[in-house]
Amino acid sequence: MKAMASTSGLLLLLAVVAGGTSVLTAAAAAAESPKPTPWPHQFHSILFVNYSGSLSLIDLWYDWTNGRNFNIVQDQLGKLLYDLEWNNGTSFFYTLDSTKECRSAQLDVGILRPNWLDGAVYLGQENVDGFLCNVWQKVDFIWYYEDVITNRPVHWVFYTGRSIHVMTFEVGAVLEDAKWQAPLYCFKKKDTQADYKLDVGYLEPQLQSILRASTQL
Repeated sequence: MKAMASTSGLLLLLAVVAGGTSVLTAAAAAAESPKPTPWPHQFHSILFVNYSGSLSLIDLWYDWTNGRNFNIVQDQLGKLLYDLEWNNGTSFFYTLDSTKECRSAQLDVGILRPNWLDGAVYLGQENVDGFLCNVWQKVDFIWYYEDVITNRPVHWVFYTGRSIHVMTFEVGAVLEDAKWQAPLYCFKKKDTQADYKLDVGYLEPQLQSILRASTQL
């Protein structure tokens, strides 16, 4: 009987140890899951955008240091549009051609923080655009792909299907201050405003406030 009791006790101990090891292994695996690299405080990037066959190029200047973000957007065979955003929530959408079109918007939050991907769920690795990438999902709206070797962003896609491909990524590049000034006609009151689409940036317009607000400290 004592031998049986000893054997049972040993088996129970082994089961507890094994269970504890499994818990520790799971915890270690979770702790070792890659985290998305925060964006540099200043960078310049060329983005190729495909939205259900509608193509555009975005000349993106991100400048967290000075609280500003600039998207210069060329739609395929379309207008050249400027989307200028400030960290106080003010945004201007305008052209610089003879039409002098301009609209402004005021959001409750400013530009995306460098750590806007904090809290994203790691999904594993996938080959995208010829790069092996770590993949994360953020608030069920965006899937973000980062090169495993260089930690540079490669691609992100929204639940709507808008797909962003990163063509260049220049860390530390800064656009000269004079280019950040919206034209004077943006500050003049008008009875009517030109009708053109405002979903011109690298984010879905309906998601900008959600993603920005989710990263405010």
